[in-house]
Amino acid sequence: MTPPTDHTARRPQTSPRILLLVPVTIVFIASAMVAILAQDKKAGQTKGDDSLRLHSDLVVVTVTVTDSSGSYAHGLTAKNFAIREDGAQQTIDSFSAEEAPFAAAILVDMSGSMEYKFGMVRGAAASFIESIRDNDQVALYGFNNKIKLFQDFTNSHYITDYIWDAEARDSTRLYDCLDEALEALAKRAEKRRAVLMISDGWDSSSGKTFDSTMKKAHAAGVIVYTVDLTDDNMLIGNSQDVAGLRRGRHEMQECASQTGGRYVHSQDGDKLEEAFTNIVEELRNQYTLTYYSTNDKHDGRFRKLAVTVSRPDLTARTRRGYFAPKS
Repeated sequence: MTPPTDHTARRPQTSPRILLLVPVTIVFIASAMVAILAQDKKAGQTKGDDSLRLHSDLVVVTVTVTDSSGSYAHGLTAKNFAIREDGAQQTIDSFSAEEAPFAAAILVDMSGSMEYKFGMVRGAAASFIESIRDNDQVALYGFNNKIKLFQDFTNSHYITDYIWDAEARDSTRLYDCLDEALEALAKRAEKRRAVLMISDGWDSSSGKTFDSTMKKAHAAGVIVYTVDLTDDNMLIGNSQDVAGLRRGRHEMQECASQTGGRYVHSQDGDKLEEAFTNIVEELRNQYTLTYYSTNDKHDGRFRKLAVTVSRPDLTARTRRGYFAPKS
């Protein structure tokens, strides 16, 4: 009799050598996956770092161009401009000639010496705010021995009532107020940023200084316009107060000159309305250029800017330079 057939499959025996190779293979694959993930993460970080670096290397330059009569020049293109940084030619990355929106901070001196001029300044500030467009943003600060934000950035055409109740008294913390306004402007999205500063004296009690605020203005790309209400007769003599007033006038001139703004002297306040109107007009008739610096060193050093136009009958005005980012 034929014995029954065993249909149960016979399992092949695994070689001990193969069993030893399995965990080694698993470890190898796991190590490779970890390496790939680490490489991807590093690549992602590098890409992010490069993106941040490119963003920090972008330089925004606001330029005012006028002819020999002082009228604003229109119709220029990027080809009409040349930018040099520390003497090195730069390539313009973007160019804008339209009436772009601006963000501006008005800084009003409320110290004791402003008592008889305060009303005129408030009226001029109100006129400035009434003339802005719907996409412009204006903030209003006051300063004496305290810093007061009367009105945060808004496109409202009405000045806050609080400014009418304010009194002129105490000392002058001009640079502390300027520093606070620059901090706020640096966070704004608008490429055109400006400070309009009105005073009749010199800083007498700030913790901040002329140099520190100028550095911050350069970093934020803010143009500073200054209106000096100092009486010329107050600058006669050799007293300590006279020296302070002279220093104050010089620094107001430098604030405007270094940032590409304008300095206006109006000891009687009769030029206030005109000055405010002209500043609004200027902010609406500027060119905005950007470029990526050919100097990739993040050393925090000051770099000189020079902007020229191809037409000999035109003059370009902009900030003197900027501080490079620091790693």
